Amino acid sequence: MPEAASATCATIGDSEFDRDTAVTRRAPGVYDIDLSAGWTIISAVNGGYLLAILGRALADALPHADPFTISAHYLTASQPGPAVIRTDVVRTGRTLSTGQASLFQYDEEGKEVERIRVLASYGDLGSLPDDVRTSAKPPAIPPMDQCFGPEDGPAPVEGSSAITDRLMLKLDPSTLGWALGAPSGKGEMRSWFGLADGRDADPFSLLLAVDALPPTAFEIGLKGWVPTVELTVHIRCRPAPGPLRVSITTRNLAGGFLEEDAEVWDSADRLVAQSRQLARVRLS
Repeated sequence: MPEAASATCATIGDSEFDRDTAVTRRAPGVYDIDLSAGWTIISAVNGGYLLAILGRALADALPHADPFTISAHYLTASQPGPAVIRTDVVRTGRTLSTGQASLFQYDEEGKEVERIRVLASYGDLGSLPDDVRTSAKPPAIPPMDQCFGPEDGPAPVEGSSAITDRLMLKLDPSTLGWALGAPSGKGEMRSWFGLADGRDADPFSLLLAVDALPPTAFEIGLKGWVPTVELTVHIRCRPAPGPLRVSITTRNLAGGFLEEDAEVWDSADRLVAQSRQLARVRLS
């Protein structure tokens, strides 16, 4: 991990991530937040960071605290600055509650614009049974000291990768061909993942983790921004302390769109989150 993270580790609830995703309740179901510029890529706010913000608003609005599944549609690119979130309780039950939420900002003409809309089901992860029957296996990633982070590459374009200063990323060298001008063509990305201040993962930071790695499009030989159109995340259990391992794959690019399937594994070798997103790519 970065030296700053290893020297003094932040805790859940007392981290830059917690401060930057905290929402303020203005009225029942209505929340205010100032989107931080620290979680941007090429001036646009990262989709996983936005999902964590909406996830927190819904955790306050619903009687259950833990996201089980969230599906988000990204309608327009969010910008750093003030935003308002409006939530609606769709259904409440004994074990699951369902709600929806939208995040709005104002454009240059003062018109309200919806940026992202989500539908989610929440429950209590601590009440789930321990029984696990799976054929899934953790990704094979070299030890962290044999992997590479943004600090090992050339200096980024100013303002294009502020989010990387807030993350601990150590990427599998076998998925870094794009950084050397020789992409593998396999559409794979694997990395150790954490927050730079050492804060351990929780269900809300898992919503960030599935969308925080470089896009698999880079290893297919494409360049530039890969904006998310739709992202669905399943949270399977609370992660154990320690760094996460994230594996993302793309099998099909067609019509200018690709899918990314992500798995997130914790230090106890448990599959703690899964996601699939549809993203748009520039082919020229």
